[in-house]
Amino acid sequence: MKRLCALAALIPAPALAAFERPIPQPQTHIAEFWFFVGSVALIAALVAVQVLVSRR
Repeated sequence: MKRLCALAALIPAPALAAFERPIPQPQTHIAEFWFFVGSVALIAALVAVQVLVSRR
């Protein structure tokens, strides 16, 4: 069991050494537009649920 733990601790070391953190890309106008559309759709759905629930 100790050998297995030692082997498991050594295997990811080369993979982690080669890892480079990704640099976030700037948000485009198209992405902002679709985020706005999704936000409006979510609010509309919440309002629709509120109207349906309040009628009971």
